[in-house]
Amino acid sequence: MSREAIIERILSDADAEAEEILKTGEAEAEKLLSDAEARVAARKAETDAEVKERVRRIEEGKAASARLESKKILLAEKRRVIDEIYARALKELLALPEREALALVGRLLGAYAHEGDEVLFAADFPYAEKAAELKVFKEKKLSASKERAGKGGGFLLRGKLCDRDVSYAALLLQDREEHQAELAAKLFAQ
Repeated sequence: MSREAIIERILSDADAEAEEILKTGEAEAEKLLSDAEARVAARKAETDAEVKERVRRIEEGKAASARLESKKILLAEKRRVIDEIYARALKELLALPEREALALVGRLLGAYAHEGDEVLFAADFPYAEKAAELKVFKEKKLSASKERAGKGGGFLLRGKLCDRDVSYAALLLQDREEHQAELAAKLFAQ
């Protein structure tokens, strides 16, 4: 074999080996690229699932907030209706004609006054002088104060044992505390 044949053979073997290395490199690169694409696709699917779950949680949270807010608004409106009912009741009590107002005061004094109590009529109770002439005043030895209590109709009782607010406003507040749930159930039955 001649020198040129040897060189040609070496070059041919080197070309074949280079081509084999190139094919192996390309195959490895393709496998790496394919693996990378698979990882990207898997990560994308995972990220999409996470995003969908977050969106679902956010939507559920917003829906729950909206339900809560609407319930708050509804409750506020129900309270406003009940407030208006009791405000009208107070207005009606303050506007009672003399005979009915005196009869009511007589019953309230009979129920709440103790012997010897001092009665302070509300500033907005127009029949204080006539109320002081009621039979219950003599029976329970009550005294009518020249001093007037705040507004709200009715009267305050000052006694040896305790003081008591028997204003219409206080009586309505007590009634509201005791009967608000029943009233709301009747008014807002669904």
